[in-house]
Amino acid sequence: MRHDHPAPELGALGLFTVLLGAALPLIDFFIVNVALPAIGRDLDAGPAMLELVVAGYGLAYAVLLVLGGRLGDMVGRRKLFLIGMAAFGITSLACGLAPDAWTLVGARVAQGAAAALMLPQVLATIQATTRGPRRARAMSLYGATVGLSMVAGQVLGGVLVAAAPMSSVFGESAGWRSVFLVNVPVAAVGLILAARAVPETRSDRPAPVDVPGTLLLALSLVTLLAPLTEGRAAGWPLWTWISLGLFPLSAYAFYRVERRADRRGLVPLVPPSLLRLDSLRRGLALVVPFSLGFGGFMFVIAVVLQSGLRLGPAAAGLSLAPMALAFFGASLAGPRLVRRYGSRVVTAGGLIQAAGVVVLALTVHFAWQGLGPLGLLPGVAIAGLGQGLQLPVLFRIVLSDVPPEKAGVGGGVMTTTQQAALALGVATLGTLFLALVPGQGMRDALVATLLVQLAAVALTTGLSLRLPRTVA
Repeated sequence: MRHDHPAPELGALGLFTVLLGAALPLIDFFIVNVALPAIGRDLDAGPAMLELVVAGYGLAYAVLLVLGGRLGDMVGRRKLFLIGMAAFGITSLACGLAPDAWTLVGARVAQGAAAALMLPQVLATIQATTRGPRRARAMSLYGATVGLSMVAGQVLGGVLVAAAPMSSVFGESAGWRSVFLVNVPVAAVGLILAARAVPETRSDRPAPVDVPGTLLLALSLVTLLAPLTEGRAAGWPLWTWISLGLFPLSAYAFYRVERRADRRGLVPLVPPSLLRLDSLRRGLALVVPFSLGFGGFMFVIAVVLQSGLRLGPAAAGLSLAPMALAFFGASLAGPRLVRRYGSRVVTAGGLIQAAGVVVLALTVHFAWQGLGPLGLLPGVAIAGLGQGLQLPVLFRIVLSDVPPEKAGVGGGVMTTTQQAALALGVATLGTLFLALVPGQGMRDALVATLLVQLAAVALTTGLSLRLPRTVA
């Protein structure tokens, strides 16, 4: 039995608006990578503080995503989308005006929390207001938007840092500040469009907030991601090891509390019964290694392009433009290919991405001296093509069997998994790369990191063979 209020179908303008809301948080997760050197120089921020600029946003975002989905089910998804969009614009303004590093970190944490209110409403609204072929097209466009945003963030960041006028009121800091301030007018437009074009949906039987589950999920993510992100830059102090030791305990406690609530007929934050859906469970198993490798690669390549190859911010950002274009093209072709070949499109995408990573590793190894955007083009374009064939289809598979009354929870679970894996990729592959640089040099450290990413791609490709052949 469905328990959603009847809602009009999501029109083209409404779909554009919610996809804009999906793009902003992901763009801002990656846009800051290219701006970190400028932030460090202007605010006198060391490596540990710069990692907090990235990690503070990612942690708040990942921790609160499932709660954001639950609140949308309760009070209305459009209402939460509007609140999240407004808060995202305000916190972006705070980031752009930050006078010092600690203020920037605090504003980034608040920005991540605002994103967590907004993003889960996108998938939940699509699930509740579309059916059949329209839902399949909307989900494909969502997947294309997500993947394109993750690459476009660094492209846009590089262009903004280089193009911001040095004669502005902010002086030399105008470049990095512009990567945050650009969100303000976009959020304002999003608010106007959402009020006009996005229908309100909610669950008729909303579950109360699962306070123990929320706190334990937050504790689990923080005890894992905080030490992995900050440990290397801080010199692995005692608190990092204590935190890592607490992670398995808090994760097990979270599982036990959620399972007990489910058995008592309550609605936990992450219902174990939802995880029993075969399509959701198998899809998430692929989203994790895919996002882990992708998040780590995007962080590492930003460092390599500026610090290793000595490219300017604009050239560093534009070096990834072929990946974005190939991803978008593959995403548009995906629905037609899925109708014909089903989930084997994901397998083919994994093989193509693996070929792109291999080409990129060989290029870096043999043509390091003088390597620039043109030399990187074949590898990043092939990898982007493969990624574009995987991610949109995986999103469709994950949510294909989630009932409409649990759309917010399902969307929150998927986006939390993806975001946590992206942050974990930055923490693990980023730490590996930076640890290898002093002894092996940047070229060999990048090749080693690419080989680790290749292992993640191989895992994704192998697991794709277990997906249901037909994609709903």
